[in-house]
Amino acid sequence: MERMPPLLMLLYLGMVGITVLFVILVGAYAQTRYFSALPSGLHPFPRYFSISTIVLLVSSYTVNQARRIYQQDDTSNLVRCLGATMLLGAIFTGLQILGWRELATQGAFFTSESSYTYIYLISGLHIAHVLGGLVFLLVLLLRTLHASRDAVRTLVFIRNPYRRLQLRMLTVYWHFIDVLWLGLFMLFLFLY
Repeated sequence: MERMPPLLMLLYLGMVGITVLFVILVGAYAQTRYFSALPSGLHPFPRYFSISTIVLLVSSYTVNQARRIYQQDDTSNLVRCLGATMLLGAIFTGLQILGWRELATQGAFFTSESSYTYIYLISGLHIAHVLGGLVFLLVLLLRTLHASRDAVRTLVFIRNPYRRLQLRMLTVYWHFIDVLWLGLFMLFLFLY
């Protein structure tokens, strides 16, 4: 515990807080769905949620590859890998919004039934956490891009333990958000 960097400890504490938030919301959603008068399977599950899950899994792979590329001192490929992860995160967000539109066209509006409200709320909060990760990713991408343009800056960037920590924190957070969405997706599949 004493050897853990304070920023990493804060990240872990933040992830615990995020987990508690989503557990409470999922519990409220499950209870609302259980006591709802709506039958299960009234509307088909939005296909964009399924597609976005695949996109998020691929982005998790690319961010994992970024750690491997960093260890190989290859900043130009690191820029590509971080850029691909950022693009996939943005595509995930867009697909989630398309999923909301699909829900709305089925008559499952934000204000119609409280169980539908929870779907919008939970997926919206997840998008907010993905966007937070994208901001952190953008900062790291810009710093990596700046460092990749000069051999001396590349050497300093690669040997900097703070940059290594930033990439580690990004990877841990991104995988956490991925696993969180997989759990939410499975819940939505079974309770929707």
